[in-house]
Amino acid sequence: MKAIVYERYGSPDVLELKEIAKPIPKDNEILIRVHASTVNRTDCGFRKADPFIARLFAGLTRPRNHILGTEFAGVVESTGKDVTEFSAGDSVFGHSGDKFRAHAEYICLSEDDPVALKPENMSYEEAASICDGAALAWTYLAKADLKKGHKVLINGASGSIGSAGIQLAIYCGAEVTGVCSTGNMEMVSSLGADRVIDYTQVDFTKDDLKYEVVFDAVGKSTFSRCKDLMKNGGIYFSTELGPMAQNPFLDIWTSLFGSKKVKFPMPKYTKKDVLFFKQLIEEGHLKAVIDRQYPLEQIADAHRYVDTGHKRGNVVITIV
Repeated sequence: MKAIVYERYGSPDVLELKEIAKPIPKDNEILIRVHASTVNRTDCGFRKADPFIARLFAGLTRPRNHILGTEFAGVVESTGKDVTEFSAGDSVFGHSGDKFRAHAEYICLSEDDPVALKPENMSYEEAASICDGAALAWTYLAKADLKKGHKVLINGASGSIGSAGIQLAIYCGAEVTGVCSTGNMEMVSSLGADRVIDYTQVDFTKDDLKYEVVFDAVGKSTFSRCKDLMKNGGIYFSTELGPMAQNPFLDIWTSLFGSKKVKFPMPKYTKKDVLFFKQLIEEGHLKAVIDRQYPLEQIADAHRYVDTGHKRGNVVITIV
Protein backbone atom coordinates (compact mmCIF):
# COMPACT_ATOMS: atom_id res chain seq x y z
CA MET A 1 0.00 0.00 0.00
CA LYS A 2 1.00 3.65 -0.37
CA ALA A 3 1.94 5.54 2.77
CA ILE A 4 3.70 8.75 3.72
CA VAL A 5 6.78 7.79 5.74
CA TYR A 6 9.25 9.91 7.69
CA GLU A 7 12.40 8.47 9.23
CA ARG A 8 13.96 11.63 10.69
CA TYR A 9 12.72 14.91 12.14
CA GLY A 10 12.74 18.06 10.07
CA SER A 11 11.00 20.11 7.39
CA PRO A 12 8.21 18.72 5.16
CA ASP A 13 10.99 17.46 2.89
CA VAL A 14 11.48 14.49 5.26
CA LEU A 15 8.10 13.09 4.15
CA GLU A 16 8.36 10.36 1.51
CA LEU A 17 5.72 8.46 -0.45
CA LYS A 18 6.56 4.75 -0.17
CA GLU A 19 5.08 1.33 -0.84
CA ILE A 20 4.86 -0.65 2.40
CA ALA A 21 3.11 -3.82 3.55
CA LYS A 22 -0.64 -3.63 3.99
CA PRO A 23 -1.60 -4.20 7.66
CA ILE A 24 -3.46 -7.34 8.71
CA PRO A 25 -6.21 -6.90 11.32
CA LYS A 26 -5.95 -8.76 14.60
CA ASP A 27 -8.95 -10.64 15.97
CA ASN A 28 -10.41 -7.48 17.59
CA GLU A 29 -9.46 -5.06 14.80
CA ILE A 30 -10.97 -3.65 11.64
CA LEU A 31 -9.02 -2.91 8.45
CA ILE A 32 -10.07 0.46 7.05
CA ARG A 33 -9.48 1.63 3.49
CA VAL A 34 -8.77 5.30 4.16
CA HIS A 35 -10.53 7.73 1.80
CA ALA A 36 -9.51 10.98 3.50
CA SER A 37 -7.34 12.25 6.32
CA THR A 38 -6.00 15.65 7.48
CA VAL A 39 -2.78 17.43 8.33
CA ASN A 40 -3.04 19.22 11.68
CA ARG A 41 -0.79 20.95 14.23
CA THR A 42 -0.06 17.63 15.93
CA ASP A 43 1.24 16.07 12.71
CA CYS A 44 3.50 19.06 12.08
CA GLY A 45 4.71 19.13 15.68
CA PHE A 46 5.66 15.45 15.65
CA ARG A 47 7.28 15.80 12.23
CA LYS A 48 9.52 18.59 13.59
CA ALA A 49 9.76 17.25 17.16
CA ASP A 50 8.72 20.75 18.23
CA PRO A 51 8.52 21.43 21.11
CA PHE A 52 11.56 19.32 22.00
CA ILE A 53 9.59 17.57 24.75
CA ALA A 54 7.68 15.81 21.96
CA ARG A 55 10.74 13.59 21.52
CA LEU A 56 9.92 11.93 24.85
CA PHE A 57 6.82 10.52 23.17
CA ALA A 58 7.92 10.29 19.54
CA GLY A 59 11.51 9.11 19.91
CA LEU A 60 14.58 10.89 21.23
CA THR A 61 16.73 10.98 18.10
CA ARG A 62 14.45 9.50 15.43
CA PRO A 63 10.70 8.91 15.21
CA ARG A 64 9.52 5.54 16.49
CA ASN A 65 6.29 5.73 14.51
CA HIS A 66 7.10 6.43 10.86
CA ILE A 67 3.58 7.28 9.63
CA LEU A 68 1.73 10.39 10.80
CA GLY A 69 -1.97 11.22 10.53
CA THR A 70 -4.64 10.91 13.21
CA GLU A 71 -7.98 11.76 11.59
CA PHE A 72 -9.57 9.55 8.98
CA ALA A 73 -12.71 8.53 7.16
CA GLY A 74 -13.04 5.47 5.00
CA VAL A 75 -14.59 2.07 4.46
CA VAL A 76 -14.12 -1.13 6.47
CA GLU A 77 -12.51 -3.65 4.16
CA SER A 78 -12.33 -6.59 6.57
CA THR A 79 -12.69 -7.43 10.26
CA GLY A 80 -11.08 -9.73 12.79
CA LYS A 81 -13.07 -12.73 13.96
CA ASP A 82 -14.01 -11.15 17.32
CA VAL A 83 -15.37 -7.88 15.89
CA THR A 84 -19.12 -7.43 16.39
CA GLU A 85 -19.75 -3.70 15.90
CA PHE A 86 -18.57 -3.28 12.31
CA SER A 87 -18.87 -5.19 9.05
CA ALA A 88 -17.06 -5.05 5.75
CA GLY A 89 -18.49 -2.21 3.66
CA ASP A 90 -19.30 0.09 6.60
CA SER A 91 -18.36 3.73 6.13
CA VAL A 92 -16.55 4.93 9.26
CA PHE A 93 -14.69 7.93 10.67
CA GLY A 94 -12.62 8.59 13.74
CA HIS A 95 -9.28 9.34 15.34
CA SER A 96 -6.27 7.07 15.75
CA GLY A 97 -4.84 8.94 18.76
CA ASP A 98 -1.19 8.29 19.54
CA LYS A 99 -1.16 5.39 17.09
CA PHE A 100 -1.17 7.86 14.16
CA ARG A 101 -0.78 5.95 10.81
CA ALA A 102 -3.74 7.59 9.00
CA HIS A 103 -1.56 8.97 6.18
CA ALA A 104 -1.75 5.69 4.34
CA GLU A 105 -4.15 3.75 2.15
CA TYR A 106 -5.04 1.38 5.02
CA ILE A 107 -5.13 1.49 8.81
CA CYS A 108 -5.99 -1.13 11.42
CA LEU A 109 -7.79 -0.13 14.61
CA SER A 110 -9.53 -1.93 17.44
CA GLU A 111 -13.32 -1.72 17.31
CA ASP A 112 -13.04 -0.12 20.79
CA ASP A 113 -10.84 2.70 19.48
CA PRO A 114 -12.33 6.16 18.68
CA VAL A 115 -14.11 5.05 15.51
CA ALA A 116 -17.81 5.10 14.59
CA LEU A 117 -20.09 4.82 11.58
CA LYS A 118 -19.75 7.89 9.38
CA PRO A 119 -22.65 10.36 9.51
CA GLU A 120 -24.69 9.92 6.35
CA ASN A 121 -24.97 13.69 5.90
CA MET A 122 -21.21 14.14 5.51
CA SER A 123 -18.70 13.31 2.79
CA TYR A 124 -15.55 11.38 3.64
CA GLU A 125 -13.55 14.61 3.41
CA GLU A 126 -15.87 16.40 5.84
CA ALA A 127 -16.02 13.48 8.28
CA ALA A 128 -12.22 13.16 8.31
CA SER A 129 -11.90 16.78 9.44
CA ILE A 130 -14.10 16.58 12.53
CA CYS A 131 -12.54 14.55 15.31
CA ASP A 132 -9.24 16.24 16.17
CA GLY A 133 -10.47 19.82 16.48
CA ALA A 134 -13.71 18.79 18.15
CA ALA A 135 -12.02 16.41 20.61
CA LEU A 136 -9.45 19.00 21.62
CA ALA A 137 -12.06 21.75 22.00
CA TRP A 138 -14.33 19.44 24.00
CA THR A 139 -11.44 18.41 26.27
CA TYR A 140 -11.37 22.00 27.52
CA LEU A 141 -14.96 23.19 27.23
CA ALA A 142 -16.37 20.11 28.97
CA LYS A 143 -14.34 21.13 32.04
CA ALA A 144 -16.08 24.51 32.16
CA ASP A 145 -19.59 23.20 32.89
CA LEU A 146 -21.04 25.76 30.49
CA LYS A 147 -24.60 26.92 31.07
CA LYS A 148 -27.07 28.92 29.02
CA GLY A 149 -26.01 32.56 29.00
CA HIS A 150 -22.39 31.97 29.96
CA LYS A 151 -19.97 34.07 27.94
CA VAL A 152 -17.03 32.41 26.15
CA LEU A 153 -14.20 34.12 24.26
CA ILE A 154 -12.28 31.96 21.78
CA ASN A 155 -8.93 33.21 20.50
CA GLY A 156 -8.00 31.53 17.22
CA ALA A 157 -11.67 31.03 16.38
CA SER A 158 -11.02 30.26 12.71
CA GLY A 159 -8.72 27.26 13.21
CA SER A 160 -9.76 23.62 13.48
CA ILE A 161 -9.98 23.72 17.28
CA GLY A 162 -11.50 27.18 17.45
CA SER A 163 -14.14 26.58 14.79
CA ALA A 164 -15.22 23.38 16.56
CA GLY A 165 -15.09 25.23 19.88
CA ILE A 166 -17.54 27.88 18.66
CA GLN A 167 -20.08 25.24 17.67
CA LEU A 168 -19.66 23.18 20.86
CA ALA A 169 -19.95 26.23 23.12
CA ILE A 170 -23.12 27.34 21.31
CA TYR A 171 -24.53 23.82 21.68
CA CYS A 172 -24.01 24.21 25.45
CA GLY A 173 -25.96 27.48 25.42
CA ALA A 174 -23.04 29.89 25.69
CA GLU A 175 -22.72 33.30 24.06
CA VAL A 176 -19.53 33.24 21.99
CA THR A 177 -17.06 35.95 21.03
CA GLY A 178 -14.60 34.81 18.37
CA VAL A 179 -11.16 36.37 17.82
CA CYS A 180 -9.63 36.06 14.35
CA SER A 181 -8.08 38.05 11.50
CA THR A 182 -9.99 40.28 9.08
CA GLY A 183 -10.25 37.66 6.35
CA ASN A 184 -11.82 35.08 8.66
CA MET A 185 -14.46 37.23 10.34
CA GLU A 186 -17.28 36.26 7.99
CA MET A 187 -16.56 32.55 8.40
CA VAL A 188 -16.44 32.79 12.21
CA SER A 189 -19.71 34.71 12.21
CA SER A 190 -21.30 32.08 9.94
CA LEU A 191 -20.54 29.41 12.56
CA GLY A 192 -22.79 31.25 14.99
CA ALA A 193 -20.44 33.50 16.97
CA ASP A 194 -22.41 36.33 18.62
CA ARG A 195 -19.50 38.75 18.32
CA VAL A 196 -16.28 38.71 16.29
CA ILE A 197 -13.14 40.68 17.15
CA ASP A 198 -10.50 41.39 14.51
CA TYR A 199 -7.20 41.03 16.36
CA THR A 200 -5.36 42.90 13.60
CA GLN A 201 -7.37 46.02 14.46
CA VAL A 202 -8.18 45.65 18.17
CA ASP A 203 -6.41 44.23 21.22
CA PHE A 204 -8.96 41.61 22.26
CA THR A 205 -7.57 41.53 25.82
CA LYS A 206 -8.97 45.06 26.28
CA ASP A 207 -12.54 43.97 25.53
CA ASP A 208 -15.15 45.47 27.87
CA LEU A 209 -17.09 42.22 28.33
CA LYS A 210 -16.26 39.78 31.11
CA TYR A 211 -16.24 36.06 30.43
CA GLU A 212 -16.79 32.82 32.27
CA VAL A 213 -14.33 31.17 29.89
CA VAL A 214 -11.38 32.47 27.85
CA PHE A 215 -10.25 29.70 25.50
CA ASP A 216 -6.97 30.31 23.67
CA ALA A 217 -7.36 27.74 20.91
CA VAL A 218 -4.03 28.69 19.31
CA GLY A 219 -1.98 29.14 22.48
CA LYS A 220 -0.67 32.56 21.45
CA SER A 221 -1.77 34.54 24.50
CA THR A 222 -1.25 34.06 28.26
CA PHE A 223 -3.25 33.93 31.47
CA SER A 224 -1.70 37.21 32.65
CA ARG A 225 -2.78 39.01 29.47
CA CYS A 226 -6.29 37.58 29.56
CA LYS A 227 -6.92 37.79 33.30
CA ASP A 228 -8.81 41.10 33.11
CA LEU A 229 -11.26 39.54 30.63
CA MET A 230 -12.37 36.96 33.18
CA LYS A 231 -15.12 37.10 35.73
CA ASN A 232 -14.39 35.95 39.26
CA GLY A 233 -14.51 32.17 39.05
CA GLY A 234 -13.66 32.35 35.36
CA ILE A 235 -11.41 29.81 33.63
CA TYR A 236 -8.54 30.30 31.21
CA PHE A 237 -7.73 27.43 28.84
CA SER A 238 -4.83 27.22 26.39
CA THR A 239 -3.96 24.51 23.90
CA GLU A 240 -0.24 25.17 24.39
CA LEU A 241 2.13 24.92 27.35
CA GLY A 242 2.72 28.68 27.32
CA PRO A 243 5.96 30.62 27.95
CA MET A 244 8.39 28.52 30.01
CA ALA A 245 5.74 25.76 30.10
CA GLN A 246 3.80 27.80 32.64
CA ASN A 247 0.24 26.58 32.05
CA PRO A 248 0.46 23.18 33.82
CA PHE A 249 2.00 24.94 36.83
CA LEU A 250 -0.61 27.71 36.75
CA ASP A 251 -3.27 25.00 36.78
CA ILE A 252 -1.95 23.86 40.18
CA TRP A 253 -1.23 27.37 41.53
CA THR A 254 -4.61 28.88 40.63
CA SER A 255 -6.44 25.87 42.05
CA LEU A 256 -5.05 26.95 45.44
CA PHE A 257 -4.93 30.73 45.14
CA GLY A 258 -7.11 33.39 43.50
CA SER A 259 -10.61 33.45 42.08
CA LYS A 260 -9.59 33.11 38.44
CA LYS A 261 -8.39 29.71 37.32
CA VAL A 262 -6.15 28.14 34.71
CA LYS A 263 -7.05 24.61 33.69
CA PHE A 264 -4.78 22.51 31.51
CA PRO A 265 -6.43 19.12 30.95
CA MET A 266 -4.64 16.48 28.92
CA PRO A 267 -6.40 15.71 25.62
CA LYS A 268 -8.21 12.40 25.37
CA TYR A 269 -9.64 10.72 22.29
CA THR A 270 -12.48 8.35 23.11
CA LYS A 271 -15.12 6.37 21.28
CA LYS A 272 -17.74 8.06 23.46
CA ASP A 273 -16.71 11.45 22.12
CA VAL A 274 -16.73 10.32 18.49
CA LEU A 275 -20.27 9.00 18.95
CA PHE A 276 -21.22 12.31 20.58
CA PHE A 277 -19.80 14.26 17.61
CA LYS A 278 -21.68 11.96 15.22
CA GLN A 279 -24.92 12.80 17.04
CA LEU A 280 -24.20 16.54 16.88
CA ILE A 281 -23.42 16.31 13.16
CA GLU A 282 -26.63 14.43 12.40
CA GLU A 283 -28.64 16.94 14.44
CA GLY A 284 -27.07 19.89 12.63
CA HIS A 285 -25.06 21.25 15.58
CA LEU A 286 -21.57 20.51 14.23
CA LYS A 287 -20.22 20.95 10.72
CA ALA A 288 -16.84 20.63 9.09
CA VAL A 289 -14.75 23.64 8.11
CA ILE A 290 -12.34 22.82 5.27
CA ASP A 291 -9.72 25.25 4.02
CA ARG A 292 -7.78 23.26 1.42
CA GLN A 293 -7.51 19.74 0.04
CA TYR A 294 -4.35 18.02 -1.21
CA PRO A 295 -3.83 14.55 -2.70
CA LEU A 296 -1.65 12.18 -0.68
CA GLU A 297 1.23 12.71 -3.10
CA GLN A 298 1.30 16.45 -2.24
CA ILE A 299 1.21 16.07 1.54
CA ALA A 300 4.50 17.98 1.96
CA ASP A 301 2.75 21.05 0.53
CA ALA A 302 -0.07 20.54 3.03
CA HIS A 303 2.48 20.49 5.87
CA ARG A 304 4.08 23.68 4.57
CA TYR A 305 0.70 25.39 4.57
CA VAL A 306 -0.21 24.22 8.08
CA ASP A 307 3.24 25.35 9.26
CA THR A 308 2.29 28.94 8.38
CA GLY A 309 -0.15 28.92 11.33
CA HIS A 310 -2.88 30.58 9.28
CA LYS A 311 -5.11 27.76 8.07
CA ARG A 312 -8.88 28.17 8.28
CA GLY A 313 -10.45 25.12 9.83
CA ASN A 314 -8.93 21.96 8.40
CA VAL A 315 -6.53 20.85 5.68
CA VAL A 316 -7.74 17.60 4.13
CA ILE A 317 -5.70 14.86 2.45
CA THR A 318 -7.57 12.87 -0.19
CA ILE A 319 -6.40 9.29 -0.59
CA VAL A 320 -9.17 7.69 -2.65
